[in-house]
Amino acid sequence: MPRVFITGLGFVTSIGNDSDTVTRHLRELRHGFELYPPFQTPDIPCKVVGTIKEFTADSTDPEDWTFPARYKIKRELLRSMAPSGLYAHCAMLQAIQDARLAESDVSNADTGLYAASGGSPMLTHYHHERLHKFGVMRCSPLGIVAAIVGTLNFNLVAAFKILGSSCGFSSACASSAHALGYAFDDLTLGRQKRMFIVGAEDGNVDAILPFAGMRTLSLQSDPNLASRPFDAARDGFVGTGGATVIVLETEDEVARRGVQPYAEVLGWGQASDGYNVAISHPEGNGSAAAMTRALRAARVEPERVDYVNAHATSTIIGDISEARALRSVFKQAVTRPLVSSTKALTGHGLSLAGAMETGFCALALRHGFIPGNAHLANLEPECHGLAIPRTTQDTPANIVVKNSSGFGGANVAVVLQRAA
Repeated sequence: MPRVFITGLGFVTSIGNDSDTVTRHLRELRHGFELYPPFQTPDIPCKVVGTIKEFTADSTDPEDWTFPARYKIKRELLRSMAPSGLYAHCAMLQAIQDARLAESDVSNADTGLYAASGGSPMLTHYHHERLHKFGVMRCSPLGIVAAIVGTLNFNLVAAFKILGSSCGFSSACASSAHALGYAFDDLTLGRQKRMFIVGAEDGNVDAILPFAGMRTLSLQSDPNLASRPFDAARDGFVGTGGATVIVLETEDEVARRGVQPYAEVLGWGQASDGYNVAISHPEGNGSAAAMTRALRAARVEPERVDYVNAHATSTIIGDISEARALRSVFKQAVTRPLVSSTKALTGHGLSLAGAMETGFCALALRHGFIPGNAHLANLEPECHGLAIPRTTQDTPANIVVKNSSGFGGANVAVVLQRAA
């Protein structure tokens, strides 16, 4: 079976818009939270967002958007994008450069792209409002492809002339982890030689505020306290947007091009809770099953795992569920891996989270550190016995597990190994 490697990364995130900045902020545990101006009104209880710096994409008109001058994007491409598409396009350009891909490597029958996004609630609302207020002939002909869930893969496949497999994934906060898993399968089965994995979200009012209605967002007004995974005082997650692009390639392609990979993907697994549309199984059964299946597929014993990048979003129920899942998989306390949630720094990127945090794991594997769990003051009692470091560990990990979970009890685990 062909081996699969991560050879390129691109980031537009609340903690940085390039690999060097993201790596530094992961090491230093520097968060990307700010008081979000649109939320500073009495009728909105949540106040903090993981904001995307250097970009302005709050307008429904792409002509008003601003982004770093180093990115050259044609006007006709912008017209069919959502804000998430802008972030993803820029992250894609980074990843192509990082992986040292030529145009012929990107556009050929052996290179595909899997994307994950919740679409653009802002643009969906805007275009529907125009439809009902002004009539169908006053609607943008590109409104649909800019707004609906598949907007990322529509735009990226067209812009970058992707000729191989392409698909959009929608399993809520497990979406981009699912995209990565199925891309891995395509590579190991010989269907493709290279895959782009893309996760992106708008990260604006319309994308984040509805979660306040679910009572899942933190109500803290202090950015240093708003996202506290595994802390006894946590009160919900912080929303964020942005994009991450991961380049996966087979071992033959890595050798042919002579590139140094970040990490090897050893395998993945998935399982469902079968419990509740919005709440994790209280014992973490689905998450535990996904990790067990991923480790079995990767042929890795639990005691060999050095680090788990947890899904933990800083919600009351979710963090306890995952803690119980971790205890059930990693039974022996002396061999239990270090565990942390980088959502303490970025916030929760929804469908972006799996790809973004897999990218963080790849950076940590290459640079030889394990991110600490920021903002952890008083450990949730249910988490006692887990090895949750409060500070970054300058200890190289060899085997890493990345967890993701989504609505409906969708759980994905991915196993990575440090590249030799």
